[in-house]
Amino acid sequence: MPDELLTRRRFLRQTTAAGVLIASAFERGTAQPQVTENMDERQRIERAIPAEAPARPLRPRKLLIFDLNVGYGGHGSIRTANQAFTQMGQRTGAFETVVSRDPAVFEPASLWRFDTVFFNNTVGNLFEDLALRESLVEFVYAGGGLMGVHGTSVAFTKWPGAIEDWPEFGIMLGARGANHKANDEHVVIKLDDPTHPVNQVFGGQDFDYRDEFFRVHEPYSRDRVRVLMSIDTARTDMQQEPSYGAVVRADNDYALAWVRQYGRGRVFYCTIAHHPSVFWDPKMLQFYLAATQFALGDLPAPTTPSAKLTPAIRAQEELGWRLNLVAAEPGDSTFFDTIDRASELGMLYVGGSNRQKISRDIPKKFHDRLAAEEMQQIRLKLDAASVRLLTYHVDAMPSDSAGQLKIVEFAQKMGIEAVVAPGTRIAPEGKLPQIVSLDKAARAQGIDSLLDETRRQEQGPVIFCVESGDDELKRTIETFNKAVTKPT
Repeated sequence: MPDELLTRRRFLRQTTAAGVLIASAFERGTAQPQVTENMDERQRIERAIPAEAPARPLRPRKLLIFDLNVGYGGHGSIRTANQAFTQMGQRTGAFETVVSRDPAVFEPASLWRFDTVFFNNTVGNLFEDLALRESLVEFVYAGGGLMGVHGTSVAFTKWPGAIEDWPEFGIMLGARGANHKANDEHVVIKLDDPTHPVNQVFGGQDFDYRDEFFRVHEPYSRDRVRVLMSIDTARTDMQQEPSYGAVVRADNDYALAWVRQYGRGRVFYCTIAHHPSVFWDPKMLQFYLAATQFALGDLPAPTTPSAKLTPAIRAQEELGWRLNLVAAEPGDSTFFDTIDRASELGMLYVGGSNRQKISRDIPKKFHDRLAAEEMQQIRLKLDAASVRLLTYHVDAMPSDSAGQLKIVEFAQKMGIEAVVAPGTRIAPEGKLPQIVSLDKAARAQGIDSLLDETRRQEQGPVIFCVESGDDELKRTIETFNKAVTKPT
């Protein structure tokens, strides 16, 4: 079985036709770059841009900046941000930018030429074409990057009023809402994750800042996102006026920036982007550069949701290990049963099988012939449970290339990292992780010794699979967690 199957992402990057489509889209008037013509701003940006990127690009990177607003005049910082990101990419060599406001850029043959999409302060219902929306979510879920700042939290809502029109975009981004206080509100910003690679510019130090800070609402949750920074309510005057909309959260949690994964997609959002001056602030530019490299796939950074972090999970993040729940007898339980069981156990990852039915409401088998609506229901189920799908287990790989490609493309659409079949393991995209079974035979040899041997091999990311029907499942999880946290 060849490891280098021609996936759709590889095909679209190689085809000349896609290049023609993308060029024609950008030549239309609505797709011209919206960059600042203010020479003073350009000079300020130039002085503030980092000299080098925090990570070396694994390959030439392309960032799509989309800055369309619908029903709203647009923030004055949009052009400044376009200029800053373009200049940062040029100066550091980290990425090339293309700026557009033409929805046609989200057609698959165009979109898949990019590594990340940056929705730059995009307010309103940007496009209603369901095919383009499906193209975007599929791009992200399969491993593309998604970035948003400030007004992006109300993208794909009907404006004015922020009336929801695409709930999955808010879920994918991590929040909705644009309620705020004064546009120069003074807050103390707490680093919730001081050592996170995206936060490295701040040196672990909290800081105070003035801007317009959105108070986001559902679907925001620390069960979904890894919060990077938030308002320090103990050191900020929370009674500042004026207020616009509901600005008080019952949980007193005012996140300002976060990362997350949606499928394999790397997602970043930050509300600090109202004023143009943000984009000639040296530290904020370094922060945004690190965030961009994370979204592009060049800066490794953990995304485990903040509420799910335990000493064992942090240890697994450092090791590149993940504990994955799979069905013992796939025909006896549904895929949604596996997701529910993982959530009950506090596990973050699951595997699916082509022998499993999806759920009692979706009695189809989990395979490549699912409709788009059914795949969406799976995405939403996984997200609601704060669980990611890592592995796809099939009875046998087809002998023909077309059949193999269908399975690989399905796995890619579902954000799967490894397809597992007897005698065959395939990564739909990127490097194949090592897969280790923690079945009874492996446990008989001792989990401690197995993990010690895995550490010594240092072969990169590892997925440890445990079976949901195992009578000793809870004990296996406890033993695994103790073993990963013990001093080496």
